[in-house]
Amino acid sequence: MITFYIFIFLPFLFAFLVPFLYKYLNRQVHTGWFVLFVPLSIFIYLVEYIPAVASGATFEYTLSWIPSFGIDITSYMDGLSLLFGLLITGVGSLVIIYSIYYMSKVREALHNFYIYLLMFMGAMLGLVFSDHLLVLYGFWELTSVSSFLLIAYWYERKGSRQGALKALLITVLGGFGMLAGFIMLIMMGDTFSIREIIANMDAIQGHALFIPALLCILLGAFTKSAQFPFGIWLPDAMEAPTPVSSYLHSATMVKAGIYLVARMTPIFGGSAVWFWLVAGIGLVTLLYGSLTALRQTDLKALLAYSTISQLGLIMSLLGIGSLAVYFGPGETGTVFTVATFAAVFHLFNHSTFKGSLFMVVGIIDHETGRRDIRYLGGLMQVMPITFTIALIGGFSMAGLPPFNGFLSKEMFFAAVNDVSHAGIFGLNKIGMLFPIIAWVASIFTFVYCMIFIFKTFGGAYRPERLTREVHEAPLGMLISPIILGLLVILIFFFPNVLGEYILIPALTAILPGMPISGHDVKISAWHGLNTELIMTIGVVVIGLLLFRTARRWIQVMRNYPQGLTLNHFYNQGLSGMEKRSASLTDRYMTGSLRHYLIYIFSFFVLLLMSSLLLLHGIQIDFSNNAAISIYEVGLVIAMIIAAFTVLLASNRILAIVSLSVLGYMVSMFFVIFRAPDLALTQMVVETVTTVLFLLCFYHLPKMTKKIERIPFKLTNLVISVAVGLTVTLLALSANGHKLFEPITSFFENAYELAGAKNIVNAILVDFRGFDTMLEISVLTIAGLGVYILVHQRVKRRGQREIK
Repeated sequence: MITFYIFIFLPFLFAFLVPFLYKYLNRQVHTGWFVLFVPLSIFIYLVEYIPAVASGATFEYTLSWIPSFGIDITSYMDGLSLLFGLLITGVGSLVIIYSIYYMSKVREALHNFYIYLLMFMGAMLGLVFSDHLLVLYGFWELTSVSSFLLIAYWYERKGSRQGALKALLITVLGGFGMLAGFIMLIMMGDTFSIREIIANMDAIQGHALFIPALLCILLGAFTKSAQFPFGIWLPDAMEAPTPVSSYLHSATMVKAGIYLVARMTPIFGGSAVWFWLVAGIGLVTLLYGSLTALRQTDLKALLAYSTISQLGLIMSLLGIGSLAVYFGPGETGTVFTVATFAAVFHLFNHSTFKGSLFMVVGIIDHETGRRDIRYLGGLMQVMPITFTIALIGGFSMAGLPPFNGFLSKEMFFAAVNDVSHAGIFGLNKIGMLFPIIAWVASIFTFVYCMIFIFKTFGGAYRPERLTREVHEAPLGMLISPIILGLLVILIFFFPNVLGEYILIPALTAILPGMPISGHDVKISAWHGLNTELIMTIGVVVIGLLLFRTARRWIQVMRNYPQGLTLNHFYNQGLSGMEKRSASLTDRYMTGSLRHYLIYIFSFFVLLLMSSLLLLHGIQIDFSNNAAISIYEVGLVIAMIIAAFTVLLASNRILAIVSLSVLGYMVSMFFVIFRAPDLALTQMVVETVTTVLFLLCFYHLPKMTKKIERIPFKLTNLVISVAVGLTVTLLALSANGHKLFEPITSFFENAYELAGAKNIVNAILVDFRGFDTMLEISVLTIAGLGVYILVHQRVKRRGQREIK
């Protein structure tokens, strides 16, 4: 167990070490070489689990964290979490190798870059291996924070800051919704464990909170995985360095939402709401992403929208595959099980070909200084290796053989054809839309893949349009995309090796109740002349025709009105909220202290008085009160006189002394009530306070007499009376309600509990020690702030005198 947690938390440990490595060793060697040890070692460690997990074994590790609240860091490894763990660390290793040659150790703040990257890597590992819902949520939000830092790495650029902010706002908003869904799920299942909730899913599915929890959880998944209409953050996030784009936006962060949907499928799968939202939104996202990608001239933006499109494809497959939960074991259930298998397969394939394509764009930008297709062309003549990698990745994304994308795209076509005949959830009426939308979106996918490859590398080479002298990238920058490109080809020829050891265990984890065998989900490149192959041939033929005639129609796509884009609505909405909030703030932030006190006291009265009235909390009972002695009456009269003296005093000394009299009278009450400890503490505090007041006010100018008529204000009278009445009723009602046994006997036993003879000291130091420590910390910080302000003022005064 300890070994497992050491490897899982290794990224966080190294994140603390990176600043020291950077400071002392960066001049000799690139910091990335030290960071590479982290994902590579974790990847090798996880590879050792593959045979056991492939044979059906699962592993659970529990690390006690907050036992009083039942919160433990419970990690669970099955096929699904292992698949994501291998992607996170495997692609992470390649990205770090790539970053070593992409990120200059002279010009870049590499310590910040690798700290953020390791934070993100650790958060993703914690997310996919967490079985505890609240721990999973904690890692989920940590991915949002660390990705914000990575996207804004070049913070001096306005685009980077805005892109990071947009990503944070959208994903964190979805995360809050997901948290609400998790809380409802915990209430329904009476457990924090995902596995225990899955085991008890029959009781959960009939609960009144089932649909609200489903909707809230999908909100978190859709925002993180850039589903329509939340995907607008992903293109703006491309302002990050290319290694970040290659890692976060092709293999890891955007797949977190996919992971969550896959993990929740056993709970919510089989529901009509789940099916239509996951499959429907996925198809819409697929079509929207492929159409929008055609309008892009920036290579990174094109890949960003293509990522949105591919994520929609995977999401739709998970929605279709959830019907296996509805039908259960049997022939029909097995058909839709294949759809879930296709989702997992395409998820893996997408990480390979899209990761290599992002790296290719980084190479083009690094070597030419351009990412705009309109300025590029003919690069295959000077960058043949990069062109080959782009050809492999682009053809795979287009769904062409002999590349892995072809295999999963054929399975996608089979799944949408099967679901059109499912005959449930209204599919008998509109089920044909699934294959139609999938086919049309695939045509546009083919077209933008051809644009990416041939508009960049084909045509005439025009060096005058480039900012640098172009040559092939250094070998170190080519290693990672070459490895990913080789995987794209190898998986096509040996897909069932991957299927047997990685994909089928992941499928078993997503659909635990389905009997799954290698025969049911065997991957093959040739199934004869069937509907899927005809659809693929149609995609290629029509796609080539559209690509050849792109000059005639693509400009129409690019001239799409910006006022009708989702980005425009987002920007307008954000701008409108900022203006309205500023207008509202200007109305109540008048600079008048009186106005601020009116707001505070009015809210205080409304909240407490309404609570007392609505909850029937006003209950005054004097029956158990002790008799009032003459001494208490005298002290009250003395306090009233002292209070009025403070208000009417004509000099500060008299006001300070009268104020201290009030405090001493309170201490006399403690004496009468037989609380000598409190009386002594109060007297010490009053004495120290009075002395400090006198020392401070001694240096202030004397008060001058000024006759001024103070106008009567009805608002002041009403609020002051209301506050006094509220506090009085609250105090009397609290005294009249005896809902619990008093805790005085507990504190009276301070000597045995804390070894203290003074009860007040025991309460302050032992029973509420952390509270006292924090109060002291606040006072210390405030004191330091005052000291710094005074010091700076003296320093500036000395500088002026020197001048």
